[in-house]
Amino acid sequence: MTDLSRPTRRSVLKAGATTAAALSAASTAGGTAATAAPRGPATTISDTPFGIPTADVPEPGVRIDAPAGDRNVGWGGQSRAEVLARNGAVATSQSVAAQVGARILAEGGTSADAAVATAAALGLVEVPSASIGGDSFALHYCAADRIVHGISAAGWAPGAWSRRYFADRGFDERTGMPYTGIDSATVPGAVEGWHRLLDRFGRKDFHDVLEPAAQLAAQGFGLTERVRDDWHGKVDLLREDPDSARTFLIGDRSPELYSVVRNPELAHAYRTLQRGGRDAFYRGEIARAIVAKSERTGGAVTARDLADYRAQWVEPVSVDYHGYRMHQLPPPNQGFAALIMLGIIKQFPRVLGVDLAAEGPRSTRFWHLLIEAKKRAYDDLNRYNGDPDFVDVPLQRLLSDEHAAELCRRIDPDRAQPPEYPGVVNSGTVYLTTADRWGNMTSFIYSNFDKFGSGVAIPDYGFPLHNRGAMFDLAADRPNTVAGHKRPYHTLMPAFVTREGRPVLSFGNMGGDAQAQAQALEMVYMIDLGFNPQAATDAARFCHNQFDDALELERELHEEFGAQLAALGHRLDPPSSSGVGGYQAILFTPEHAGEWPRSTGPLGPVNGVYRAASDHRKDGSAVGW
Repeated sequence: MTDLSRPTRRSVLKAGATTAAALSAASTAGGTAATAAPRGPATTISDTPFGIPTADVPEPGVRIDAPAGDRNVGWGGQSRAEVLARNGAVATSQSVAAQVGARILAEGGTSADAAVATAAALGLVEVPSASIGGDSFALHYCAADRIVHGISAAGWAPGAWSRRYFADRGFDERTGMPYTGIDSATVPGAVEGWHRLLDRFGRKDFHDVLEPAAQLAAQGFGLTERVRDDWHGKVDLLREDPDSARTFLIGDRSPELYSVVRNPELAHAYRTLQRGGRDAFYRGEIARAIVAKSERTGGAVTARDLADYRAQWVEPVSVDYHGYRMHQLPPPNQGFAALIMLGIIKQFPRVLGVDLAAEGPRSTRFWHLLIEAKKRAYDDLNRYNGDPDFVDVPLQRLLSDEHAAELCRRIDPDRAQPPEYPGVVNSGTVYLTTADRWGNMTSFIYSNFDKFGSGVAIPDYGFPLHNRGAMFDLAADRPNTVAGHKRPYHTLMPAFVTREGRPVLSFGNMGGDAQAQAQALEMVYMIDLGFNPQAATDAARFCHNQFDDALELERELHEEFGAQLAALGHRLDPPSSSGVGGYQAILFTPEHAGEWPRSTGPLGPVNGVYRAASDHRKDGSAVGW
């Protein structure tokens, strides 16, 4: 039904045309008087026309103060349309990287090939967040065997690491692990993960998939707003390491917004991988450069630590949510927290008598219960998560309906309760998803952990080592207690959704400990409330920090519900989007209901449509082919 009290787009345009005609007539009739009118003040224009930055205003966008426009179809708050394609799709946080993936798809690559090519480009254009000095993970749906496969390339600790090793260096349970520097860096798993994914599910090799990123590293790329902000915030860290300063700073400063940035040393690293494959990184010249840098800076990484490292093929874990099955990687990834959270939410009607869909996102109770479910899920995460090669994580019990009901009963519908097990803080990550003409879909994530990771760069190869080792615990006898060749607690968690075995959605979030809570909320948005994949990311999100029990709400959410949630006992930080992460997604819609994805011919498109979405909070996009 049309709201007659609100002007339509047509009525506004008609009124505008009438007004313009009246003004024109008045001007013609009174031309002499207009000429004789006194002159007004001189015209003022912006000192940053077209948003071009200056030394005084390095980020012109922050000064914009104007009403936002709305879409005139669907939900007005949706930032952009979904991207629809039949030959393949890519969604990630940098448009240039998404286009690299689309190029590989068009050249006959699978979704696995496109994922690695996109990741390599992100390791250049979004180097604060991810690089070949970090770790990588993927859930890959294979159309040939109709199975969701998991690959975990979590790098392990140097063999010498132990509680005693860090005690001798002044670190203990009270201080925690070093957050930056060489003793925060575990063995990087990213390249090994790329190799395993290509070897099993790709049609191309490192030479093909790394070529676009190698060219881009040599030729240069334009620096986008969010990445420039991340880069600028880590200048002091980069200055501490001469190789980092030489590689990532220009005149002792971060590159300027929209400037052309080149990394010829990273181009050299990618060329080295093209020639020597993964062995160049773990046994060859890059391995020797990593060990040499570790030795110069007092670290413990050895040639054996690198040479013996292997990624793991793992069985994904999953739960049913209203007929849809959400898949995650097992520990040490935090993905099972999203599964526990969904299990609790599923118990709301039976245990609390609350229908979340009926409450809806304009209800204070909707947000309160989701936040409380998050706390209970993350209590289990922080209590049990660790490397399953070293500790037993009781997943069968944690993911059961009985356990979900027990956790749900601990929620007070009218009062916030503090967490029992404090957790971790946010970090930097990139997420991407790809899909191809044969029906394969890849959910992929990798990271430096925090921006520029350890701050320690490898000379001649243009990448930093991550600081994922900072996630280890220095207390005795805990699931995540540090040990040699142990994998640390990992926030990285690609997600995948199926229905009756058929692939539905490949999606994920970047943003440290925000990932599990964001993914659970997005599932509620899409399944309970019927949002499309793009609307699910454009809607407001929250981020609860388990470490200090602080709640961050995005601006509109804070304005509408902040006071009510505070009255229930939630401790609110100022409104912000900084902690809610970034989302990307690809949904498969078959042409005929119930079909499995497949190619319609040797070179034909898939038998349906891919619907891709990308988070407006980041600098990227979804592209289709």
